[in-house]
Amino acid sequence: MRITVISGSHRNEAQSLKVARFIKRELENGICDEAVLFSLADNPLPLWDMGVWEGEEKWSVLLDPIREGLADSDAFVVVSPEWHGQVPAGLKNFFLLFGKKELGDKPALIVAVSAGDGGAYPVAELRMSSYKNSRLCYIPEQVIVRNVEQVLNDDEAQNREEADAYFRARIPWALKILREYALALRQVRKSGVTQTDTFHNGM
Repeated sequence: MRITVISGSHRNEAQSLKVARFIKRELENGICDEAVLFSLADNPLPLWDMGVWEGEEKWSVLLDPIREGLADSDAFVVVSPEWHGQVPAGLKNFFLLFGKKELGDKPALIVAVSAGDGGAYPVAELRMSSYKNSRLCYIPEQVIVRNVEQVLNDDEAQNREEADAYFRARIPWALKILREYALALRQVRKSGVTQTDTFHNGM
């Protein structure tokens, strides 16, 4: 089983990337066979334009290797910081560039990140608008890492003990649930009922 962790922050060495790296290590600790981290640090994906749909070579060269890796994945973890109560533009752009061929009918766990006591808005935004045409299946469980600078640090002295222990227990629990959804949805895709040349977009 291959699970891809998508770190949605544009910033280098962001707190979201710290969380994504922790998740990758937890996945590699017996939850899946292969864990891959795809980071949007430095916003490596150009803004979507019509050339994506028209098959322009520049887009194919850039996106085809990423498409292949996503298509080979059985599940996803989407890590999103909360910027002004929103999902970062680069992460929204990701969902414009990749769709049902890569993400369709595969489970995803949302992990929101907040420097304070927030973090709920990215969860709501992702559940509302990022799944429709991609057919990505967000599982009911989610994680909101609040006061992120005080947890999941390699230097234990930087962690608030009780909160850190909570997230170090809660995240693996959620990842194990994601794994079971990944196993279950394999059968849904294998059944063929989701394949259609008629209904390309969600309603």
